[in-house]
Amino acid sequence: MGRRVMVAGVGMVPFAKPSAAKTYDDMGAGAVKSALDDAGLPYHRIQQVYAGYVYGDSTCGQRVVYRFGKTRVPVLNVNNNCASGSSALWLARQAVESGAVDCALAVGFEQMPPGALGAKWADRPTPLTDFAATLREVHAVDPDLPMTPQYFAAAGAEYTARYGMAPETFAKVSVKARTHAAGNPYAVFRDPITLDDVLGSPTVAGTLTRLQCCPPTCGAAAAIVCSEEFARAHGLSPKVAIAAQTLQSDADDLFDKKSAMSLVGTDVTRAAAAEVYEKAGVDPRDIKVVELHDCFTVNEVLTYEGLGLCPEGGAEKFILDGDNTYGGQVVTNPSGGLLSKGHPLGATGLAQTAEITWQLRGEAGARQVEGATLGLQHNLGLGTAGVVTLFEKVS
Repeated sequence: MGRRVMVAGVGMVPFAKPSAAKTYDDMGAGAVKSALDDAGLPYHRIQQVYAGYVYGDSTCGQRVVYRFGKTRVPVLNVNNNCASGSSALWLARQAVESGAVDCALAVGFEQMPPGALGAKWADRPTPLTDFAATLREVHAVDPDLPMTPQYFAAAGAEYTARYGMAPETFAKVSVKARTHAAGNPYAVFRDPITLDDVLGSPTVAGTLTRLQCCPPTCGAAAAIVCSEEFARAHGLSPKVAIAAQTLQSDADDLFDKKSAMSLVGTDVTRAAAAEVYEKAGVDPRDIKVVELHDCFTVNEVLTYEGLGLCPEGGAEKFILDGDNTYGGQVVTNPSGGLLSKGHPLGATGLAQTAEITWQLRGEAGARQVEGATLGLQHNLGLGTAGVVTLFEKVS
């Protein structure tokens, strides 16, 4: 075991639709300033920087942090699909835990184009070439539709065939997301919606409707992590620590399983969560607040089980009993999640980190989950990168 890693400060900017957003450097700088102010640190105390983003040229991270000065610190730019922000945090945590540095900054940002995600390079194999080939073996793929929602529509169909989930139950996840987002000033969509609204919105793929898919979003978030010794030396009093964290990719049997659920990361989620619980000596039933990767309603349902929040095949009962919200077993995505807060790819994992940190500090306002001493964060990128982080409240 290395040194204990403290969350010294977090920050983010309100997420926005692409048509209303600032540029990535403005958003990124806003998130960094917010995190520095939250920590009570000047930028020159930062010893390493990790910048997560997907839609941008090389060294965008330098452009963001150069706003605060050119201090010769290493700046590493991280692209790990939708888990880029959490991957940046994973690297920053490793650096502090190992003793390589005493204080590191992770920042994630995204200036996304409007519309569905798609490949940007037509002259080379995509990273998901083998995933797509396997998907075609197990599910009918429509070449005229965006590929990403088709992966999750297929995973939803597989789950339904296995456990008998009703389409209305998937849709309830979106209703819950909007209800939670009403208390989050950083969220893009805060107006309530009904089950009929969700089910009646245009079909995207399979049983997935538009209101069951996260919107393209721009935004930025940041976190500063440090050692306990650094905190004491600089008069800081962090109230949150990283209890355990892991980043995993796929196992060798991924394509042999012929499973759409596996293609969208359920195996990685399950293995990563198990590792985190073992490292921390924690039972998932002890966790009262979770920020998980709900890029589609299907993924939230699959992730309940992957994280061990409910038994395998038990997600429908979990939802219908209200165990995924206030007054239930665990509050999932009090921020509104990706479905309502938005999903600027590089910023998402660090926005989740900010939310969990505020929850454990008791600073989440109308979203506050009472009595939370442990908070779990889950961020997944297709291809695959899965990050699970357990945060703990410290006295």
